[in-house]
Amino acid sequence: MKIVTIVGARPQFIKAAAVGRAIEANNQRRSFSRIQEILVHTGQHYDFQMDRVFFDELRLPTPDYHLGVGSGSHAKQTGLMLEGIEAVLLKEKPRIVVVYGDTNSTLAGALAAAKLNLPVAHVEAGLRSYNRIMPEEINRLVADHLSTLLFCPTRQAVHNLAGEGIEDGDLWVVKNVGDVMYDSVLYYSELAEEKSTILQDLGLGAPSSYTERFQTVPYYLATLHRAENTDHPHRLRSVLRALDEIGRDIPVILPLHPRTKKMMKVHQLLTVGKRIRLIDPVSYLSMLVLEKNAKLIFTDSGGVQREAYWFKVPCLTLREETEWVETLRNGWNVLVGVETKRILEHVSQVKKKKRTGKEARIFGDGRASEKIVQMIAGRG
Repeated sequence: MKIVTIVGARPQFIKAAAVGRAIEANNQRRSFSRIQEILVHTGQHYDFQMDRVFFDELRLPTPDYHLGVGSGSHAKQTGLMLEGIEAVLLKEKPRIVVVYGDTNSTLAGALAAAKLNLPVAHVEAGLRSYNRIMPEEINRLVADHLSTLLFCPTRQAVHNLAGEGIEDGDLWVVKNVGDVMYDSVLYYSELAEEKSTILQDLGLGAPSSYTERFQTVPYYLATLHRAENTDHPHRLRSVLRALDEIGRDIPVILPLHPRTKKMMKVHQLLTVGKRIRLIDPVSYLSMLVLEKNAKLIFTDSGGVQREAYWFKVPCLTLREETEWVETLRNGWNVLVGVETKRILEHVSQVKKKKRTGKEARIFGDGRASEKIVQMIAGRG
């Protein structure tokens, strides 16, 4: 059975790596229902830190097709992807097309497949922020409504789809399989602490003495990449001012996404956060180490919100809503928006607040990838 997998951004590389391992395991176990995966990289992320290093580190196979789309407006980028993906699908004639998440690559893959009457499997289906200003919300809505197999990461995601008339039955397969990102965190966490030297490189600790060093060298971690924050100078300036103020007492480490770096230059904001420690984007393993050992995390990333939750690190989300409402329970994640004063107030509150334990298996049991592959193989 042949499937085509569409990826284009770093979170999708991580998810595809998890499912790829499950495909390998499936093929080793079975003489029938074997899956041949054709990997298509749209080129949405295309520099080394955002792309090649992830393929190397996660041991993803070299893509069978690299479309090299690169950056551009939503219309241009999605249009070029559509053209390239359609050509691949016409040539390969897969049984199923697999898309991940909520990027333009997701939208283009789902739309190209649906136009050719090919079943679409959407991994991470059913998420909703209910904020249609976000391009990601449009992408995930369209992808879900074009999909035949909808693999949800949580019960809430299944509920969201049901509210839109998409339910498990004759027309759709809708299953709560758990979160493939959780699979990856469980798989890579130990390896990350063994292999990554990011803490030594930044002067924040040493692998042989994490406990002792982190009592004396605490730090905060921040990530900032969503267009709603980076493309509006007043929002970007407000977040940077907050992080700069926070950096008076404890270092704030900010791996700088290419889009954020570009917009900081465009709006002349590179000097706003003099106390923020700006670093290049880091690999997945290094990011896990930074997240796990941070005192507090600031982010507008859905992936980082969940990883903070799994590592039991308090998180302040630089948005007014989140698709990952589960992380808000028990106070592990708090929505703080982008206003400087509000962010600073919540930092003070987080320092005082006691958090309770996590709800068991809210994101599955770490076997989401295996369940997805079983269901795909069952359609062979």
